[in-house]
Amino acid sequence: MPTYLFGMLMYATPNRLNVDTYSVKAQASILLLLFIGTFMVPSLVIYYLYRTGRLQDMAMPERTDRKWPLFLTGLIYTGVTYLFAFRMNLLSDTSPQLAVVLAAITLSILLVAFISLYWKISAHTVGVGGVLGVVLALMTKYGDTDLFLPLVGLLAISGLVATARLQLNAHTLEQVLAGWGLGVFVSSLTVFGLL
Repeated sequence: MPTYLFGMLMYATPNRLNVDTYSVKAQASILLLLFIGTFMVPSLVIYYLYRTGRLQDMAMPERTDRKWPLFLTGLIYTGVTYLFAFRMNLLSDTSPQLAVVLAAITLSILLVAFISLYWKISAHTVGVGGVLGVVLALMTKYGDTDLFLPLVGLLAISGLVATARLQLNAHTLEQVLAGWGLGVFVSSLTVFGLL
C-alpha cells in the first residue's frame, strides 16, 4: 500500500510531496527504495519467521500469530521512516512530506501491532483506510481535484477489501470497520496536522 500511495501522489500531485523538481529517474528510485523498505524487507522477515517455525501460518489467522510479524514490520517501517526523515539529506531537506506520510503509516502499523495483542483488528482495512485518509485529507486541505478519480477508486477498493475480509471469515464487521476507521483517522490527522 505505501508504494501504491506514493506512486499515486508522485504522479497525480507531485507538488504535495515536493518531488516535482526531481527527474523521472529520481522519482522511480524513491519508489524503488520505498518498495524495498516497505514491502520486500517485511515480506522476507515474515517468510523467515514462517520457515523457522516461529510463525505457523503465513495468513496469520489467529491473533496470537500476528505479534512478531506486526512488531517487526513496525520496527522496519520505523527504520525506513528514520532514513527518509534524517539520513537521506536531499530528501529530508527538499521533501519532508515523504517522511511525514511514512510516519503516519508506521504509527498505524504499530497501533495495529499493539491492538492485536488484545483484539484482532483488520490490518488490511487499516492499510486501505490509511491510503484513503491521505487522499481525502489532501483533497480537503489543498483542493487537489487531480485526486478525485483515485479517491473514487480507493472507495471501491476499500469496499472490496472489507467485503473480502468478511467473506473469508477472517474478521468480524467490527474488526473491519475499526481497522478502516483507524487507518483513515491516523493518516488524515497526520496530513492535516503536519503537511
